[in-house]
This record gives sequence, structure tokens and C-alpha cells, in this order.
Amino acid sequence: MYIYKSKSHLANFNIATEEYIFDNFKEDFFYLYQNDKSIIVGRKQNTLAEINLDYVKFNKIPVVRRMSGGGAVFHDKGNLNFCFIVHNCNSFENDFSKYTQPIIDVLVSLGVNAKLEGRNDLLIDGRKFSGNAKYFRGDILLQHGTLLFDSNISDITQALNADPMKF
Repeated sequence: MYIYKSKSHLANFNIATEEYIFDNFKEDFFYLYQNDKSIIVGRKQNTLAEINLDYVKFNKIPVVRRMSGGGAVFHDKGNLNFCFIVHNCNSFENDFSKYTQPIIDVLVSLGVNAKLEGRNDLLIDGRKFSGNAKYFRGDILLQHGTLLFDSNISDITQALNADPMKF
């Protein structure tokens, strides 16, 4: 498996890189990146329903659509993003643990009490700090997620139309 850490902080570049690797390489990849302030929306989301358009426009926050489904997420440099791109997978493989467990193992080794709960959320002491999503085409899997560690919660709550109970 190749490991690649992006030097770019541009969301459109990093999301496009995921898609480029997915479409053009036969090798498996683990890809890490951080973005400047941006909103990443799932492939079938109604973007205008997910974002606070006035806040996003005023603050010039880019909105980028990703290949996978799932909810809208806010990225900034207080958020580390990871992506596994793996070949020869079964498209019915809906278990997120196979590719979140290595993340959990690293965090636990650092003394962080992280665990997978629900279908695709990582929690610390009952609080979500990571969401994960998947995309399949043929036998290729893309599974990516966020690791929220030092984001400005005010930016997140103002930029997204999310349930305030999640925060």
C-alpha cells in the first residue's frame, strides 16, 4: 500500500486527488490531507439545504462535492482527513471497521479512548470526532473520514445547517 500525504491545503485539489488516484492507479493507497476552511458535501446531497449560504459566501468558504455519500462536513486545518483506496473489494462490504480500526489503533496507542460506534462514526467518550463514508466502483473501494482535533466549532455550526444537538 502506498502512503501519500498531500502538501496542498486546497479542498478541490485534495478531493480531486482522491478521485484521480481511484480512477488511475492499480495500487492501494492511504492518503492523508488537511484542507483550509471548506465544506465537503456528499455525492447526492442538496448542497443548499446543507450549508448556510450567506455565511459561506461572506467568508469565501469553498464548497466541494466528493465521490462518496454521507453528510456535509466542514474542513479546516484543525481537521485531518484520511482516505483508503483499495482494490479487489466486495462492494457489499458495508462494515466500516476494517478501515477505521487502524485509525483507532493509532489513537489508542497515543492514549486516546477512541472507538467505532454506530455504522460509521468514531467517538471519544461518547462524542463524535470522525465521520466516514464509502464509494465503490467495480471492485475498488474508497473509504475516507475526518479526524476533528482542533477546529473552530463556531465556524462549523455557522457554516453548516446541522442539528445543534450534534455539537
